[in-house]
Amino acid sequence: MKARSRSSNGGDSRLSVRKTKAEKDPNKPKRPPSAFFVFMEQFRKDYKEKHPNVKQVSVIGKAGGDKWKSMTDADKAPFVTKAEKLKAEYTKKIDAYNNKQAGGPATSGDSDKSKSEVNDEDEGSGDE
Repeated sequence: MKARSRSSNGGDSRLSVRKTKAEKDPNKPKRPPSAFFVFMEQFRKDYKEKHPNVKQVSVIGKAGGDKWKSMTDADKAPFVTKAEKLKAEYTKKIDAYNNKQAGGPATSGDSDKSKSEVNDEDEGSGDE
């Protein structure tokens, strides 16, 4: 029996995946933060004011997670609302980005005709 060499399919496939990985587009909109991350932005500021000597990120993160778990849905509501608003803005931005990438119109539902051309057609069809 012959021993298989490591340079056969197994080793090369992983390397080729890394080489062919697509680069990220710097113009693509960033994903919006979840309600928890919106909460953590405010929590970090408050925590650093109350505990100026604590420099460890893990301690702040652990305290934030514990606080978030102990909060009721009513306490979380403002953060959820803000996260939903950010998500709606992101959806608009990503739709515009995708349309631009596809070469389509900037806004959905628009045609290549200007408004005056469309109005001219409407006026002309009534004279028949």
